[in-house]
Amino acid sequence: MSAANISRPLPRPNAYMDTTPFWRATSEGRLLIQYCVDSGEPQFFPRPISLVTGRRNLEWREASGKGTVYSFTNTLNAWPGHEARVPYLCALVDLEEGVRILCNLYQVKPEDVRIGMAVKLYWERLTDELAYPAFVPA
Repeated sequence: MSAANISRPLPRPNAYMDTTPFWRATSEGRLLIQYCVDSGEPQFFPRPISLVTGRRNLEWREASGKGTVYSFTNTLNAWPGHEARVPYLCALVDLEEGVRILCNLYQVKPEDVRIGMAVKLYWERLTDELAYPAFVPA
């Protein structure tokens, strides 16, 4: 099978890890982050328990969609299913809320990306029902 025939893998909600609310919100154009109710601390990616207390006392809150680039790479060798996308920018973005998210950067050339660059949320539409959070320069 050639790289052109390999389809891109899509994320799937996972009831055990409690990602269903996250993916449901992405289809509505909203980015949700879990918060520990007891400590008030945010956490990302979604998990069934608080990283701070180990309890299941979590709630979802909508994120601002604003952040800064912590690190990035210009991806030239893609992982399976993404070969047709190369090159693409993969980044770690620190959100205002205090969590770091792994994402793609769009609407920017690799040579123009800078550590600390302000970015804002952008939705990469994967299917009619599914969108993936990405970022563009703010």
